[in-house]
Amino acid sequence: MKLNLTPPLKRSYWQESIAASEPTAALCGAQKADVAIIGGGFVGLWTALTLKELEPDCQVVVLEQDVCGGGASGRNGGFAMSWWPKIGTLQALCGAEQALFLAREAEQAVQELGVFCRKHAIDAHFVRKGWLWTATTPAHLDAWNGTLQTCERLGVQPFERLSLQNVQSRTGSSIHLAAVFEASNATVQPAALVDGMRRVALAAGVRIHERSGVARIDPGAPAVLHTEGGQLQADKVVLATNAWAAAIPELARLITPVNSAIAVTKPLGAALENIGWMGGEAITDSQLMVNYYRTTRDGRIAFGKGTGGLSWRSEITDVFSNDAPSIAMTCADLFHTYPFLEKDSVSHGWSGPIDRTYDSLPVFGHLQGHANIFYGIGWSGNGVSPSRLGGRILASMALGRKDVWSQCGLVDRTCKAFPPEPFRYVGGSLVRNAVIRKEQAEMNGKRPAALDRFFASLAPSGLEDKS
Repeated sequence: MKLNLTPPLKRSYWQESIAASEPTAALCGAQKADVAIIGGGFVGLWTALTLKELEPDCQVVVLEQDVCGGGASGRNGGFAMSWWPKIGTLQALCGAEQALFLAREAEQAVQELGVFCRKHAIDAHFVRKGWLWTATTPAHLDAWNGTLQTCERLGVQPFERLSLQNVQSRTGSSIHLAAVFEASNATVQPAALVDGMRRVALAAGVRIHERSGVARIDPGAPAVLHTEGGQLQADKVVLATNAWAAAIPELARLITPVNSAIAVTKPLGAALENIGWMGGEAITDSQLMVNYYRTTRDGRIAFGKGTGGLSWRSEITDVFSNDAPSIAMTCADLFHTYPFLEKDSVSHGWSGPIDRTYDSLPVFGHLQGHANIFYGIGWSGNGVSPSRLGGRILASMALGRKDVWSQCGLVDRTCKAFPPEPFRYVGGSLVRNAVIRKEQAEMNGKRPAALDRFFASLAPSGLEDKS
């Protein structure tokens, strides 16, 4: 089977602002491994670390086409979030007991991330100040009610309702009309985190070959992975390639790559203190094309938007690296949310790929007819801390263990499939444009057109559970 190799994506502000490690040597010649992992981002590195933790003698090799974190892991918003907003979907998927297990473990993963950074002296700017889920238009008021009601039925209370004065004070913007607060969430500098994980993995004996894109996999027992400079023979293969997994037709049915964009301001000095946004909370609104924003250690605002851009045949093109329309759309929402900003206050902008499933939860399994090739895909832009769980699931699957991870409700689950081309791109573009028009109308206090409401209802699930 062939995999699509792509040029390196434009570097994000996070990647540019750290002294990254020198790339490891590319794969050269014929080598062997017990487990080969394709992809050196959060999922691939957590899987490698977990494998070495469970079986220290296991020969684990990571193959990365760029450098570790060169894809989505080094260019996201750095929100380390739980799965409490998806508790309704989890319950419908795998029942109350399993839903609570996964939600609690996802919450625990945020805390474990901070412990991991302290233990290994990783300066990933880990700040655990919680998350504000807000409404910025009357149409989105109480968007979280269904989630809170599900939590109440399950006997948990991860969310706290805030007063209007409280939310506007804590966000520094009068655009926010209501919010709930979830205390467990954190923010990180994602490129610094993945660079630190890479260092820890190397110290644990994981072999990492960067600039070693896998162009072809010859399935079998063992499988053979072909790069430009060599071949790797592996008993087990783990695909941790995020949106690039859409190059495999079987996996393309489960995910669709969409873009998101981020704009980062210059350091704002006393301006953040003046508006009152000093608590370090992560913030999102309730749009389907969600706005997500946080402050940085040096006093910048990092403002992202799920702009939903698509590409023909789900190829990873410049739409997922440096898409000017998506960045402009993001900047427009940044200035709308924080109108005190000058137009020249943005210093960096980029876009990036998100591997979306229909319900915004990941899916794990093995390729049909290839019991030794495993995948964990569909992080839907929320993989910083849940990828820790993904590493446990994939490690258990690769080692053939029968435990709570390999048998959890996210493994071999039934997913709603995306249509093939040309319906995927044409239909996806139609839905995306309807969502844009619908949400622009709502932000302007108008009722969206009926046709836009209909097509927007066909979009994959956003932050909150779909009813």
